[in-house]
Formats: sequence, structure tokens, C-alpha cells
Amino acid sequence: MLFRRMKYFAAVVDCNSFTEAAEQCFISQSAISQQIQSLERELGVELIHRENRRFTITPTGKYFYTHCKAILEQVEDLIHETKRLGTDHELQLRIGYLRCYSGMELYQAIAEFSNQYPEVNINIVNGTHEELYDLLRVGGADLVLNDQRRAFSDRYMNYELMQCGCYAEISMNHPLSRKERVQIGELKRLPCILIASREQQNAEQEYYQNTLGFGGSYLFADNLDEGRLLVLSNRGFLPIESVGTLPPAGASIRRLPIYQGDHQIMRNYCAFWRKDQGNYYIEEFADILRKLMTKQP
Repeated sequence: MLFRRMKYFAAVVDCNSFTEAAEQCFISQSAISQQIQSLERELGVELIHRENRRFTITPTGKYFYTHCKAILEQVEDLIHETKRLGTDHELQLRIGYLRCYSGMELYQAIAEFSNQYPEVNINIVNGTHEELYDLLRVGGADLVLNDQRRAFSDRYMNYELMQCGCYAEISMNHPLSRKERVQIGELKRLPCILIASREQQNAEQEYYQNTLGFGGSYLFADNLDEGRLLVLSNRGFLPIESVGTLPPAGASIRRLPIYQGDHQIMRNYCAFWRKDQGNYYIEEFADILRKLMTKQP
């Protein structure tokens, strides 16, 4: 009964009218008035001060209304999510990640999540930044691990995971490999190897060239293995971000931090999902992923 009376009280405050609130709640005006008086008796305080045909909300009523609305919204979300979970024949979590991602934490997060929630089927897809953004926009993925290239949008949950440094993987046969770090200007004489599908090559090159400032020429690979083969053959350098724990670069490859002046170039990585499609499992996975990443030194 208390929950129903809370709904009636909130409706009166929202509508600023007993008559309109009664119509909205599909009961009579006298009934909604009686329910609110009953609520006041139960609480032992005056929520609405009545004077002739007019009324005002008391300070206590304003306090109760603010918290009442928050509770009602939480209950509605709970009911909606419970119904959704109860009617889904197959629970699934669709995760997207960058093709150039080579950290360990995503795999660890998937293993830990699957152990905690074996009822959820996980589907994995990879792509470039724009491909993942489009998947999320049209509902083709529930959550994506992506770098930040745009201002945060209110349509999405922008769950910041970590800031990470930029590195260049270079063949040990190249003179730059003998340095402890490399300036971005020094890389302009070496082709930049990007991981991208044929359709996304122009978009990736434009970002690395115009936003990050990587000059020179560009080569493209479909995946990390192919990109590292190009590095091994001394065809160019492969830009890598330290999103979590990176595995060793491998024999005959040197991984150098990329600097601009006195500071290493840093990138922001996030887990993104649409606010209108968020749920408990998405939030749990994102939380597991961030905890694993923040454990790293």
C-alpha cells in the first residue's frame, strides 16, 4: 500500500493538481485525496498543506517527493529488467573490441565473468574504432572496448577504464630500435602499419595522421599477427597502446614508448554502451574489466 500511495503523492506534485493526478492514476479525486491523507497519518507528518481549494507542498513534502521519485524510478527499472530477464529465452552479452587490442585483461574479464554468470552466452566481435561505434549505435553490440575519439555523448555510458601510453613496435634491424624511446617526428621516415579492414583504411589513416600526428606513409594489415610480420620484415612500425598488460613483443621486435617532446603520448580507453540498452550484466562485465586493468602497476 505504501508504494501505491507514494505514486499518488508523486503524481499530485508532478501535476500540481489533485484532479489531473487522479485522472493520470485512473482513480477518483476523492480517492487520491484520501490515500495521501492516509500516507500522512502513516508517516506522522504533513506533506501537503491544504487551504480552502488551494494547496502547497510543505518542506517535509518536498524532501519526501525528491526521494520518493528516486525510489519509484528504481522500482520501475527493477520491474522492467526482471520482466526482460524472465522473457529472454537465451541470455547473451555481445562484446566488441579493437582489432589492434593485444592486452590480457579482456580475456581474463571474459573468463571471470563466465565463471560468475554461466547462464550468459558471450559473443565476441572485433573491429576498428568506427566499426565498433556503428555496431553499438545500431544495436549490434551490447558493450565495446574502444578508444575515445569523440566528445562523450549523453546517449551512451562512457565508462572510463584507463589512460594508456602509446608504443611503437619496431624491427630490431632498424636503427631506431637501439633507442630507449622514440619521438613522434622520428617515426615519419618509417611507414606506419595500421590494423584495419579495407573499408576502414582511409578513416584510420586520417585519424592517425591528422589527430595523432603520425606522418609519412601507411601500410595496412587485417590483424595483429599480419601487422607484426610486416614489422619483422622491417617494413614499418606498428603503433600499440598499453591497454592493460601487454604480452612480450616477441623475438626481433622492440617496443618503444612514443614521445612528443618530454611526454609520452597517452590515449583514453573506455567501455561504452547505450544507456537505453544497459543492464546488470553489462555493468558487471565493465566493472570486472576495470578492476583487472587498475590492478596493473
